[in-house]
Amino acid sequence: MTSPQHDVAALRESTDTLLAALEKHADGPTGPDALLTEPSRLPGWTRGHVLAHLARNADALVNVLEGRPMYVSAEARDADIERDAPRPLAAHLDDLRDTARRLDEVLARYAGGDGDAWERTVELRNGVTDRVGAIPFRRQVEVELHHLDLGLGHGPDALPAAFTERLIAYLARRFSGNAEVPATELRTDDGRSRRTGRAAEPGGPDGLGDATGPVVVTGSATALACWLAGRTPGTGLTASTGTLPVLPPL
Repeated sequence: MTSPQHDVAALRESTDTLLAALEKHADGPTGPDALLTEPSRLPGWTRGHVLAHLARNADALVNVLEGRPMYVSAEARDADIERDAPRPLAAHLDDLRDTARRLDEVLARYAGGDGDAWERTVELRNGVTDRVGAIPFRRQVEVELHHLDLGLGHGPDALPAAFTERLIAYLARRFSGNAEVPATELRTDDGRSRRTGRAAEPGGPDGLGDATGPVVVTGSATALACWLAGRTPGTGLTASTGTLPVLPPL
């Protein structure tokens, strides 16, 4: 099990990788700001929307760690993203650096306190709660997945291996017990496996693994992680039923 301090360091690495990639585009010969108005891999969002969301999410996590509501409201969250999306790349970069620094400073205060501080429960969006110690990895998930969403050459194979393994476990827990997801076994090429979805029950209603056991989905850790995260349709995966389960959006 990794420590929160380890996760803070891993978050810094992921953030630095994202910033370095964006800085290369800022120094490019073609107009970098035009890249931001192009569609990202997230439906309805430009690359500018993705970067604005990442900056505002960092601010939101600072709010959480300092005992304030994550967002004033869902409407305010969406409005802030729409407001910031059209900015030049240089403005996005300044914002991402500043917000990452503020979040890092708050996490450093927790690291400098007693160990119990990481165990404090905080409230996120929609009534979701978690430990303070889980916040650095949650933020790394945001940074890594949205780096993929930018579609600027950072593909699934660029995900850190340790992060990919943890992402599978994290999302398996998230879908565990979800009535929309048939009982599923996630099996990586090296033989490791995890269960997710609803519990397998004889006579299940949909024939997708409940009656005869879980659907076994097999592939590389990267392929499994990206499918669970909704970033691929399941490229490189096989299912024992012949059809991959349909996952609800994150």
